[in-house]
Amino acid sequence: MSILNIKNEKYHTDANAFLDGDLSFQRYDVVKYKQFDKLTDKQLGFFWRPEEVDVSKDSKDFKDLTEHEQHIFTANLKRQILLDSVQGRAPIEAFGPITSLPELENWIITWTFSETIHSRSYTHIIRNIYSNPTKIFDELADSKEIVDCADDISKYYNELIEYSQYYQLLGVGKHKVNGKIVDIDLYELKKKIWLTMNSVNILEGIRFYVSFACSWAFAELKKMEGNAKIIKFIARDENVHLASTQYLLTKVLTKEDPDFAKIAEECKQEVEDMFVAAVEQEKEWAQYLFKDGSMIGLNAELLNQYIEWICCKRMVALGMKCPYTTPQANPLPWTAGWISGAEVQVAPQETEISSYIVGGVKKDVSDDTFSGMTL
Repeated sequence: MSILNIKNEKYHTDANAFLDGDLSFQRYDVVKYKQFDKLTDKQLGFFWRPEEVDVSKDSKDFKDLTEHEQHIFTANLKRQILLDSVQGRAPIEAFGPITSLPELENWIITWTFSETIHSRSYTHIIRNIYSNPTKIFDELADSKEIVDCADDISKYYNELIEYSQYYQLLGVGKHKVNGKIVDIDLYELKKKIWLTMNSVNILEGIRFYVSFACSWAFAELKKMEGNAKIIKFIARDENVHLASTQYLLTKVLTKEDPDFAKIAEECKQEVEDMFVAAVEQEKEWAQYLFKDGSMIGLNAELLNQYIEWICCKRMVALGMKCPYTTPQANPLPWTAGWISGAEVQVAPQETEISSYIVGGVKKDVSDDTFSGMTL
């Protein structure tokens, strides 16, 4: 593997998305897939910083929540930290080294970077709400429900990263590694890419939404509104990430490489099982959240219906048949306004820090702010 293959024999627009030669120059004047350029532009246009959102009122709101409502809020926050701890590093680690198109590489870098903003936002929330932020982070691994989820979402990433590293270092064939025989096969590597991309698609499209709905339900009650606004920004980003995985699965991989088309058929049942397993895990999470009581407008049963409804949307988008019987309408219609992220602008509003204005003038500037400065 070369970090820059100047003598790449294949013109960059002729290469496949993955495993088709090392990358040459980072050029975007002519690209094979304009969609990745568009996704990058959209994500960069959505750039935001957690510090833009004022969560100081949330601290008071949190103290006024009932004990079981505090459990719902804190548990969801911990789980979101877990999910984005994976996504804040995994896309570029798993897909970056095997990418063969500059526009796809650029998108994966942008995607991964945006996930790190999500992780930083949780720290911003925790610092402003909890008297002992360190305790929240130190307890992350104490919940079996969170640990089980970590194992599930990391499994396919870990297998792909390990296998692709062997492929890049050793090549195709049988090799002895740490006393055991490792059989590296290009078709098997493609299968791991396919399954991992489906796993990420499920993560981006399903696994966040129980937690999202709870955050927005609090805001519907005029509680924890700063947190809800941050989650709205995160959901908007996740919709862009979801669009990329859906595009790769439906418009790129199976169209440019017959192996992926064959793998898609071979792994159809496994992918369907992955969707169902994710839904069942989200239902278990909802039960855990509401084990001590519900909140106004939301309970575990409604979340079960909601997650099945979302699952069907995600499966249909991939041309798959959904195993659940769901209504056509959103079971939680009030979430629609929070999810319609494409129209959202990151601009100072009621929950944003009053002195933070991009391209404007800070109102807290006094007459002597610039005293002693010379031009």
